[in-house]
Amino acid sequence: MNARAMDMSLGGVMTTRLVTVEIDDPLEVVKQIFDSVKFHHLLVVDAGKKLCGVISDRDLLRALSPYIGTASENARDTATLKKRVHQIMTRQPVTLAPEATVADAVRVFLEHRVSCIPVVGPGFKAVGIVSWRDVLKSLALP
Repeated sequence: MNARAMDMSLGGVMTTRLVTVEIDDPLEVVKQIFDSVKFHHLLVVDAGKKLCGVISDRDLLRALSPYIGTASENARDTATLKKRVHQIMTRQPVTLAPEATVADAVRVFLEHRVSCIPVVGPGFKAVGIVSWRDVLKSLALP
């Protein structure tokens, strides 16, 4: 294990190429994003890029009808795609600053039982996201 990685700042571990959605986007947009990428969390931002919440692929799964895309799909099922992001997002997510350490992130993961941590800068603007996988990579790799 790379012990020095625990003191590394999140700025060196976090993902900075953010894919975000806005609070009034329909869940259909969220589903399209998750269907085309390999990550599991989206940051929800307002028009000024201020962080408002987080949506996970699990949140989306719970909100959508299980019959979407099947032969049994009906109008009520497709209507679940019209729900808005703000209806299912996690509000006031636990966040850290880019200067926080990997050890700080580990504490947040364990204490709050979350699988991602939005990283915010001045004005609560989203500047990155760190997942538990990112932390494990930083600890395992030299």
